[in-house]
Amino acid sequence: MLKTQSKAISIAANQDQPTLSKEQKAFNTLIGKIEVKRANLAAWQEVIPAYQKKYVSEFLPLLETTQQMKIELLYCLDRACEQKGLSSTECRMMHELISHLAADLIMERDDEDLKNLYNKHSDSDFDTEEAAAMEGLKAMMESELGLDMSDFDMNSPEDLIAHAKILMQEQQAQHFAKQEAQAEQQAKRKKTAKQIAKEAQLQAEEQETHLSIRELYRKLASALHPDREPDLQERERKTELMQRINQAYDQKNLLLLLELQMELEHIDQASINNISVSRLKHYNKILKEQLAELEHETLQVVEEFKEQFGLSPFEHVSSGNIMRHLAIEIVEIQQAIRQSKDELLIFKDIKKVKAWLKNLQRQSKMDDFDRLF
Repeated sequence: MLKTQSKAISIAANQDQPTLSKEQKAFNTLIGKIEVKRANLAAWQEVIPAYQKKYVSEFLPLLETTQQMKIELLYCLDRACEQKGLSSTECRMMHELISHLAADLIMERDDEDLKNLYNKHSDSDFDTEEAAAMEGLKAMMESELGLDMSDFDMNSPEDLIAHAKILMQEQQAQHFAKQEAQAEQQAKRKKTAKQIAKEAQLQAEEQETHLSIRELYRKLASALHPDREPDLQERERKTELMQRINQAYDQKNLLLLLELQMELEHIDQASINNISVSRLKHYNKILKEQLAELEHETLQVVEEFKEQFGLSPFEHVSSGNIMRHLAIEIVEIQQAIRQSKDELLIFKDIKKVKAWLKNLQRQSKMDDFDRLF
């Protein structure tokens, strides 16, 4: 029967070798870092579906409720603005509030009724202002980034930025293509003996790396042969192991291949302890590449997570805190909704509206004061 108990890989000191060599220490350090990165990546891959489920089922409905409350508040402000009893200063404050709130809502949902409210209280036209702002943004991108935006029909700032990204990527691709062409031209020139020797060394190292991985793979594959296994249950187990071996080989995953050898008892701790110095050097090179790939993959997962859920690219997040942060956001939105419902009752009484505006003005002055320090 095959054994599949996972065993940690590391070189251990013993009586024959009480002190580890530099390469052995590097091997253990790389293995440890890979284990940490691998666990972190697995944690992200596990928590993101749970986050997405809670985000969709609890957070998004609250956002929609919040938006509806803002729209209701906007119309309450509009009706209150038409009531008698407000001073010119209070009316001006109401117009500014309605304009700002309407503009924010229009950016979230393109609604003609909201635009009409904005136009009514701002003495302006939203579409005209937006077109002017877009032209300004377009001109800035052409001037600062050197992009040709003349053939782009703008619908929104997001579309404009997305188009600019595409143009910048095309510019980068052209730049890299030019660099590659120059490198090819330089490569065609007569090489020095030092360059030839360096290339030969790199090719030899690459070949040795490939052979190291392939040797582990062949030993594992030759020991399994699922197709030759008469026992159905054991054949399924061997087939699953063979799939893991193939995946590890395709990914040049040295650590997983070594772990599988330990699982199948092809090697023991003594074998790990006695890996030759030359072999360790090649293994360490492979492990460094594997560590870099894990770091890149994790970074990509985190960046995609931030982009998908609208988080700042500069915000620090971890797989261990994102669910807690989402729960806190949900509670805060629920509290804000309850507060908004209470505030909506104010706008039925002009005296309460005046008191509300006075309090708002006082808070604004305090905010200005705080910003001075």
